[in-house]
Amino acid sequence: MANIKSQKKRNLQNEKRRVRNKGVRSEMKTRVKHVEQAAAKGEGDLETLHRDAISKLDKAVTKGIIHKNAANRRKSRLAKRLTRLSATDA
Repeated sequence: MANIKSQKKRNLQNEKRRVRNKGVRSEMKTRVKHVEQAAAKGEGDLETLHRDAISKLDKAVTKGIIHKNAANRRKSRLAKRLTRLSATDA
C-alpha cells in the first residue's frame, strides 16, 4: 500500500475507473457475442442486434475504453462474419 497521500488518492480513483470501465467492456463483448450466436443459429433480428453491438463499440470509444481503430477493426470483423454466415445459410 502506498504511503504518499496523493498516491492513495490515485489508487482509489484508478479502482473506481476500473470498475466503471469493466461494465462497459463487458456489455460491449456481450452484445458482440449475441450477434455472433444469433447469426450462427440463424435466428433473431440480426439487424437490430448488429446495430446494438456497433452502438456499444462506439460508446466504448467515446468513453475511452478502447481505441477508435480497435473498435473499427472489431466492427469490420463482425460485419465480415455476418456476411460469411449469411452467405452459407442462403
